[in-house]
Amino acid sequence: MAGTVHGAKPSGSTAIANGSQAKTPVDLDGKTILVTGSPGFIGANLVLRLLRDMSSGTVISLDNMNDYYDPALKEHRLALIEQAAARSTVHHVFVRGSIADGQLVEEVFETYRPTVVVNLAAQAGVRYSIDHPDVYMESNVMGFYHILEACRRHRVEHLVYASSSSVYGGNKKVPFSTDDKVDNPVSLYAATKKSNELMAHAYSKLYNIPSTGLRFFTVYGPAGRPDMAYFGFTNKLVGGETIKIFNFGNCKRDFTYVDDIVEGVVRVMRGAPEKKDGEDGLPLPPYAVYNIGNHQPENLLDFVDVLQEELVRAGVLPEDYDFDAHKELVPMQPGDVPVTYADTDALRRDFGFQPSTPLREGLRRFAEWYKDFYC
Repeated sequence: MAGTVHGAKPSGSTAIANGSQAKTPVDLDGKTILVTGSPGFIGANLVLRLLRDMSSGTVISLDNMNDYYDPALKEHRLALIEQAAARSTVHHVFVRGSIADGQLVEEVFETYRPTVVVNLAAQAGVRYSIDHPDVYMESNVMGFYHILEACRRHRVEHLVYASSSSVYGGNKKVPFSTDDKVDNPVSLYAATKKSNELMAHAYSKLYNIPSTGLRFFTVYGPAGRPDMAYFGFTNKLVGGETIKIFNFGNCKRDFTYVDDIVEGVVRVMRGAPEKKDGEDGLPLPPYAVYNIGNHQPENLLDFVDVLQEELVRAGVLPEDYDFDAHKELVPMQPGDVPVTYADTDALRRDFGFQPSTPLREGLRRFAEWYKDFYC
């Protein structure tokens, strides 16, 4: 079932090692936490985790429930959240709306006074941004601006926001490190995510807002996004269609299971960049960026092999399914990159965590969920 979280509950303190960035512990219990982009994929799993782990407080979900992909999936996740909230000691509020609506964002902050904000709301998808650039500017740039402005006016303890591995563009150096330059995006989506990091840095510097950006690497799992490869491949195979494997199969992706992403987000939420002054007496920006990836890129052809084995195992596809007849190797698409590979040393150093869910285990959970939900 989607939303089942398997990671261990993190401690209330942040692990600090030599060379780490100093953190200010943030106790989530009793707080009001705003999660935008819930009941989206990552957002829903994060809210479910908070409802389970917190002993008191309020969690606010904000999402416009758009039809970029099947709204039934968001309704499914929202139902899971409502069921979890009914069993939890934590209060949950769902607000239907867009962060591109500045007045709505201000009303949410004014009404609920969140002290921790996790901004996961964004228009996702690399290829979609080629044909629909205005949507990305509205949601990813103006929407994030509204979040930053609200954080400035209402003084939050910690702003955590989703960036993306796409900011690395065609980076030839692997693994990708947050110390690498990311000045050459190959899609508008990537450019908007890089702009989020720049905007957050400016607001952290100007207004002393503790903010942490998280570069997610190819998130997958039960009840995920149908536009992602593993989900789209499955839908096409079930429908007897041919799947297209880009760059003739010579792609590698750092697939990261959603529970690992959520574990990383929660740990980061609990450790805000420390506020301190520089030599000039002015505040240094309490700002940080981390990769959250599996640190183990998988060849796309190997990934497809594991996926098809797990789909057969779960009974989604018959054992005699002719996979070779339903695969086509095609050239690279605009906006795509040949490899993603996360350097997670900083995440492990500062928060004592590194994603580790094996690909087969993650795809097995997805295949079992797909069987229950669709078959």
